[in-house]
Amino acid sequence: MATVLVTGFDPFGGETVNPAYEAVKLLPGEIAGARIVKQEIPTAFTRSAVAIEQALEREHPDIVISVGQAGGRSTLTVEQVAINLAEARIPDNDGEQPLDTPLRTDGDTAYFATVPVKAMVGNVRAHNLPAFVSYTAGTYVCNSVMYNMLYLLDRRFPGIRGGFIHVPFAPQQVVGKPNGTPCMPLHDMAKALEYAIEAAVKNEDSATAIAMGETH
Repeated sequence: MATVLVTGFDPFGGETVNPAYEAVKLLPGEIAGARIVKQEIPTAFTRSAVAIEQALEREHPDIVISVGQAGGRSTLTVEQVAINLAEARIPDNDGEQPLDTPLRTDGDTAYFATVPVKAMVGNVRAHNLPAFVSYTAGTYVCNSVMYNMLYLLDRRFPGIRGGFIHVPFAPQQVVGKPNGTPCMPLHDMAKALEYAIEAAVKNEDSATAIAMGETH
């Protein structure tokens, strides 16, 4: 059975909840025949990179997908690329606030997701939930996690595919925020994540079969 490691962040920026991990917790234990392993990681530049590396070493998953909050976005967005830059508008949960700093001095300028981004978006939409491809993961801890993950997959774990998904605010987070601030129910977030992961798993199966000469 294939294994998918799915991570989500703890609350940050004064919020009492982070919909990323709250939605991850709602995922079933199995999607498209793959075992789902869920892990909360800290919203902290240094510790999140360590947490991802330790999880990869422990689980040796076939796919790893990290999930983060993007307040202000209206729906689930699957990230295409992470850049080698930390530029923190606010301190992370450890008080770290890097500015104009490379995440890895020996890393590439950018790494592209190795999961099927467009297929994942397409499968979410096929189930009547909105989703989009995103071409910027920002420069905060979400981008840091995606970049460090893909760096590790490139350098140490080449057989693992990886990607990142952003989710919007949950409804309770926009109480007191300006009128029109977008949000998405946690149940819908979780279903959208499930469909995105389903597409990633099925693409993985297809790619393996093609490599083994089992499809035409």
